[in-house]
Amino acid sequence: MKVIVTGATGMVGEGVLIECLENNQVESVLYVGRKPSGKSHPKLTEYLVSDFLSLKNNDTKLSGYDACFYCAGISSVGLDEGQYTYITYDTTIHFAEVVLNQNPNLVFNFISGSHTDSSENGKIMWARVKGKTENALQKMPFKAQYNFRPGLMKPDKTQVHLKGFNKYIKFLYPIMGLFYTGCETREIGRAMIATARFGFSKKILEAIDIKKAAN
Repeated sequence: MKVIVTGATGMVGEGVLIECLENNQVESVLYVGRKPSGKSHPKLTEYLVSDFLSLKNNDTKLSGYDACFYCAGISSVGLDEGQYTYITYDTTIHFAEVVLNQNPNLVFNFISGSHTDSSENGKIMWARVKGKTENALQKMPFKAQYNFRPGLMKPDKTQVHLKGFNKYIKFLYPIMGLFYTGCETREIGRAMIATARFGFSKKILEAIDIKKAAN
């Protein structure tokens, strides 16, 4: 299987990329991002793009893939709804349209968030925007489309792209795991690979579903 990965300079995307590079079911990986991933591997090709919205539908560098694992994203902290929508909704949907145009039989997996608002009408801004993004992706004619809502996550011990609270989560995870259902970032990668290959019974995967798909 040949896959596209975004967001590899963030915690989730880096974990997914590591899993893809080490997983025997993945033949090759195209990382698309603004900055280098910092990884080197025979399977890995990097395509650096300053702005995903600048990508064109006829971009053949994005052609020939079976799945896209879209892990790019940003915290809503300090952003108003317009700014957050531009990054989370506009950019994601444009990227999805471009890769779909080049790969009509593509599986598109999107990293969303726990407590995302599928109604798009709730009081929490980021949850509404994530819900709007999920809903739009589900209407697109992919071979299949899955939305991942992991919640509490533990990075792999080899990860380096950890910022803020995420620098300490690997130490706090065992305690927090007593109160919250969580998953490891590489489990998310395995679940994405499995859903792309075999499908899954749900289009929205919460943490417990991600763990089930990964095993």
